[in-house]
Amino acid sequence: MHFETLAIHAGQDPDPTTGAIMTPIYQTSTYVQRAPGEHQGYDYSRSDNPTRAALEALIAALEGGEYGLAFASGMAATDTILRLFKSGDHIIVGNDVYGGTYRLFERVLSRYGLQFSWLDLNNHDAVQAALRPETKLLWLETPTNPKLELADIAALVDLMPDGVMVAVDNTFASPVSQQPLRLGADIVMHSSTKYLGGHSDVVGGVLALNDQETHQQLKFLQNAVGSVPGPMDSFLVLRGVKTLHIRMERHSENALQIARFLEDHPAVRQVYYPGLESHPQHELAKRQMKYFGGMVSMLLENEEVARQMSSRTKIFALAESLGGVESLIEHPYSMTHASTADSEIAVDPALVRLSVGIEHIDDLLADLRQALA
Repeated sequence: MHFETLAIHAGQDPDPTTGAIMTPIYQTSTYVQRAPGEHQGYDYSRSDNPTRAALEALIAALEGGEYGLAFASGMAATDTILRLFKSGDHIIVGNDVYGGTYRLFERVLSRYGLQFSWLDLNNHDAVQAALRPETKLLWLETPTNPKLELADIAALVDLMPDGVMVAVDNTFASPVSQQPLRLGADIVMHSSTKYLGGHSDVVGGVLALNDQETHQQLKFLQNAVGSVPGPMDSFLVLRGVKTLHIRMERHSENALQIARFLEDHPAVRQVYYPGLESHPQHELAKRQMKYFGGMVSMLLENEEVARQMSSRTKIFALAESLGGVESLIEHPYSMTHASTADSEIAVDPALVRLSVGIEHIDDLLADLRQALA
């Protein structure tokens, strides 16, 4: 079945009781049992909820996986993966990642004995050299946040010895553009707050995977730790995904035109967008992705200019997050990536990040033109 059809129908059969075409919002915390321990598949909504179950089935289908899991946020999903490991275990991470990921790994989980190495994942010799007997996970983003660097998923999977899992944060690409499980990854993570939800009205996270044993471990942690989304949150993501393929096409079309405009602008020192032929991994992007995505970053003269420009737009709203239908602009150094300041992966203070929405391209270009003037 094609992606567009799966996005609308997978996990979402009409309600058997009423025939409702939309998945009901099962706004309940508990379920009546026939006898002690005899229920109809649901006993408590932290453990399972029918609306959440529909979302989990949908995410598995979209990523080409066997299993899906939904969480209260992308960070909750990430944290649950890391709970598979123990003190002394070693994790390799790309050196351009979301600031919240760095904060969780270095400022929280390292206190419990997990060890992290931050590497350029395009240097495969360095990745191989970093492997240890204690290495249990390779964590990567592709494209990365905020510099839109790519990682060759299949090649990195081939580098990993037995016993080392590969987890991919697929938030920037979305499953429309890229399906890491099909390239050999073990787990895919999304902040469903972003493109999956698509309307800046929900916070959530999801995982997709194929291995039954790993799914059972993660399912246990999902219930035991309890970082689950409510049924309304699950419904909003279900609804958002129905238009994901259409939105991503427009996001990508607009972003490419904006990247080309910025590349020719004298006030812009560098543009980061994998759809540009000047991007060092453009060929990999063409091979690994269907669309190049809606995220564009640019390097301006200095921090002051970056702050001024990001405060001057009229249509691009100055706000954190990304992936909604509306265009957003932000200054990563002081906003989404403030936690990396003074670290080995600190973001350049002159960088500005755009989440390009689906408005008319002429209006977006005019807004950036006046902000850069």
